[in-house]
Amino acid sequence: MKQFKTESKRILDLMINSIYTNKEIFLRELISNASDAIDKLRFISLTDGKVNTDFKIVLSRDEEARTLTIEDNGIGMTEEELEKNLGTIAESGTLAFKKATAEKGEKAEGDESRLIGQFGVGFYSAFMVADKVEVYSKKYGEEKAFKWVSKGAEGYTVEETEKAGNGTKIVLYLKPDTDDCKYSDFLKEYKLTSLVKEYSDYIRYPIETEVTRSERKEGSPDDKPEYETVKKTEVLNSMVPIWKKPKKDVADKDLNEFYKNQFHDYQDPLKSIYAKIEGSVTYDTLLFFPARAPYDYYSKDYKKGLKLYCNGVMVMEKCEELLPDYFGFVKGIVDSADLSLNISREILQQDRQVKALALSIEKKISSELKKMMDEDRENYEKLFKEFGLAIKFGVYAGFGMNKDKLQDFLMFYSSKKEKLVSLKEYVDEMPEGQEFIYYASGESYDKIAALPQIEKAKEKGYEILYFKDGVDEFLAKILTEYNGKKFKSVSEADFTSSKEEQDELKEKAEKYKDLLKEIKEDLGDKVKEVRLTANLKTYPACLASGGDISIEMEKVFNSMPNADGSIKADKVLEISSEHRILSRLEELYNTDKDKLKKYALVLYGGARLLEGLAPESAGEFVTALTDII
Repeated sequence: MKQFKTESKRILDLMINSIYTNKEIFLRELISNASDAIDKLRFISLTDGKVNTDFKIVLSRDEEARTLTIEDNGIGMTEEELEKNLGTIAESGTLAFKKATAEKGEKAEGDESRLIGQFGVGFYSAFMVADKVEVYSKKYGEEKAFKWVSKGAEGYTVEETEKAGNGTKIVLYLKPDTDDCKYSDFLKEYKLTSLVKEYSDYIRYPIETEVTRSERKEGSPDDKPEYETVKKTEVLNSMVPIWKKPKKDVADKDLNEFYKNQFHDYQDPLKSIYAKIEGSVTYDTLLFFPARAPYDYYSKDYKKGLKLYCNGVMVMEKCEELLPDYFGFVKGIVDSADLSLNISREILQQDRQVKALALSIEKKISSELKKMMDEDRENYEKLFKEFGLAIKFGVYAGFGMNKDKLQDFLMFYSSKKEKLVSLKEYVDEMPEGQEFIYYASGESYDKIAALPQIEKAKEKGYEILYFKDGVDEFLAKILTEYNGKKFKSVSEADFTSSKEEQDELKEKAEKYKDLLKEIKEDLGDKVKEVRLTANLKTYPACLASGGDISIEMEKVFNSMPNADGSIKADKVLEISSEHRILSRLEELYNTDKDKLKKYALVLYGGARLLEGLAPESAGEFVTALTDII
């Protein structure tokens, strides 16, 4: 019995119990190693015509003996290489092969550039599921074959054996089933098939296994067909991923079907992006913009990310680092040979390659969104209705650090066009002399349209953007302006455009200043100020914000979990300078101040209702209203 050349049990325990997060990874690792071994021989075949290039990987299972076998006809190993590669944990034959190739000055392209088994620990994942591992290997061009056997940390043996043909055969003797893991499942046809499909579907060589099928007996009658159970060899993997095929050979329907199968959606994507990128980082990608948001998309449970492959081997199911949160709705696949994988091939190293890849993908998504806005507006609007909130939060997050690259993707409902418009479209069509981008906030488009503050704005011909999402006003504060035009709420705007109107309002404000002061005293701390406005037509009064926190912001803050209702907007009661109520208030000021107070309470309560706020005291409001009636 020979001992491992490292700290034996401690290191092997680490390999098995800490590096890999789930046991089923072992098959991916062993198949990847087999693929690497074939890659090495394929590279040699470029200059050696004697190599049998009918390459394949074969999976065999024996449920009675509880053995699973993975066999390849790749380059194989000598006794010395078995000792070096398997006797030393973290010794990588693949890495040594790449180094030797580089030292010879041979260009790393094609087959050898695809090798990914560079850490020398993937093989030891076999001990997660097996209590004994046998390796039979015969090096290409050699006459002798050797057998390596180990039961784990105790050590290993190497001896000469018989083996037909070059390559390596690994036999796993599976552990007994436990409550935590039913190891015998790895001997089931359905389990092997699903694992190959999930992790190794795009290995470039056929992965074969014997399967059981029910087939119609030859010659059986059509009216009473007879069936028999047959065993046959089938290839489990696709080998050539759709993103590796020439773009001209991939139809839209192929992409749509691939998307629905891979990402479990029943609808076609709104857009498919098929790209091969070369630059600071080289990769192939298939990206999709879904037609609808998943039910949990805006919850903390949603996990974004792209499927990450390295030379056709799936490394991560969802690589979060490749997508910013605001583009988290994008689904897709990235396949690159330029990535530095960590020791388990499960998590990416945080290095410049990852950052370069993420940056490149973000730029690609941005350019495709811009193109979609310009050339496929209908689908872009569908996309924004589903995922626009994520983009809005992307603008707001980080104190607006991403606002410059995201602001052109924003859309808001227009009072004039009665559809979504971009900020650029709004500003480009502003009439000469308009200083601000006007907006109105509310819980829905219908409620915003009914706000008293926007009547005069519409009469003057201004286009109003409707802010119905809780984040919208915060967005306006972060953006501050777009293309030189500042944002302004209709509640804060002055639509008395002519000097005559302004002078008239000033005269009335002076005339009624004592009345307004009295109403302010009647309402007390409920309002910061009472003033006249010329912005109202139909309604007698409305509320405006008197500070940095608007009324809609107050609603948002107080709707948050654990909110105690302590955040309040400073409210201003604005009374219409044109409404007949003003004369009635003046009359009461001179004759019945007790009744004036009741009018003030009713006006204030009604203004709160128009803003979507309940009266502060329902009893007080109803009593005052009843007394007036």
